[in-house]
Amino acid sequence: MTLSCFDLGERMLSVGEARVRLASLIEAPLPAEHVALAELYGRVLAEDAVSPIDVPQNTNAAMDGIALAWPLADELPGEWRVVGEVLAGRCFDETLRAGECVRITTGAPLPTGADTVIMLEQLEEYGATLAVQQPEAVRRCQHVRQAGEDIPRGHTALHAGTRLGAAELGLLASLGLAEASVHCRPRVAIFSTGDEVTAPGEPLPLAGIHDANRYTLAGLLAEQGAELIDLGILPDNREAMVAALSDAAGHADMVITSGGVSVGHADFTRAALETVGRLAFWRIAIRPGRPLACGLLGERGVPFLGLPGNPVAVMVTFLQFVVPLLSKLQGRSEREPLRLTAIADEALKSRLGRTDFLRGRYYADTDGRLHVCSTGAQGSGILSSMVAANCLIELTDDRDGADPGETVSIQPLHRLP
Repeated sequence: MTLSCFDLGERMLSVGEARVRLASLIEAPLPAEHVALAELYGRVLAEDAVSPIDVPQNTNAAMDGIALAWPLADELPGEWRVVGEVLAGRCFDETLRAGECVRITTGAPLPTGADTVIMLEQLEEYGATLAVQQPEAVRRCQHVRQAGEDIPRGHTALHAGTRLGAAELGLLASLGLAEASVHCRPRVAIFSTGDEVTAPGEPLPLAGIHDANRYTLAGLLAEQGAELIDLGILPDNREAMVAALSDAAGHADMVITSGGVSVGHADFTRAALETVGRLAFWRIAIRPGRPLACGLLGERGVPFLGLPGNPVAVMVTFLQFVVPLLSKLQGRSEREPLRLTAIADEALKSRLGRTDFLRGRYYADTDGRLHVCSTGAQGSGILSSMVAANCLIELTDDRDGADPGETVSIQPLHRLP
């Protein structure tokens, strides 16, 4: 593998280099399966969705009113004779003649010969005729949706690699597609390790910590459309860990852990991982977020990522390094995080040669310009700072901070309303 995660000297990697090298862990996307429309939310198309019909199917009215044929004289008469009506879901089988019109509702197909709709609010009724108010304001072909103007028959409506949200599901439904071919969800196994790690809800020992990272990872994986395999809390026991990892390597598509993979001598996780697979340890010029381990487990070569143990570092490294790999597994192009530019409202500290990710809050001023400030203390164990944040402020390795008024790059964070 070129630029493999294992081809590494002792020097510190930049964030960009780490992303490139990590990509070597994924050789191909997961296979495809056909899934019913109702179950497609969040899935990623494995092949183009091609429209079998014109959308809309018929040229139809965009307004309630009357449909008519524009006169050859190109001057619109002030009165029209009503010869019928067309409701949505119905058709008018006759061809309109000069001076005739039909009442029509929004979405109803235009009769043969009709090419213009005048909205109801512009009409006055006089017996069997309708008078048009301000006829000079009427334009030929107004308030008409042409057949296929949204999506013509045979046109690619959605490309392979598209993640399906609410709008995309509606589009597939409008094509009459009851299912689609999508990549399988990545099955991601996660676990926590250590005799000091205590499950939430259980009494906390004097030297214990509650298991926060596993639940943070579960939420992050759900956002990325992955299927969680929760291995729970594994004890500091090499045999138990080897058994759990061997089992995960047999049916997971990726294994992620946080903490417990340092180069320390009393590290059971590291020893177990090296028994089950091949492991590399990286020093990355990033804060928070080091060290990071990567590797392949079992005969299938399942990608493994060992994230740092501090809660904020877990989230930052997941967003920078794990998200691109999950995207690649689902057949999406490798993508950089979404970035916006904002004006710093305060001095922001960083260090040359290292990329710093600060937790921040951005907002728009009255002129629509984005501003950002930090959430305060930036320790990598302060998880409340991530709760307060709606973005990461990215200070790249070529700058030593930012002064008030300078522009900085921000990465918006997913937040439930």
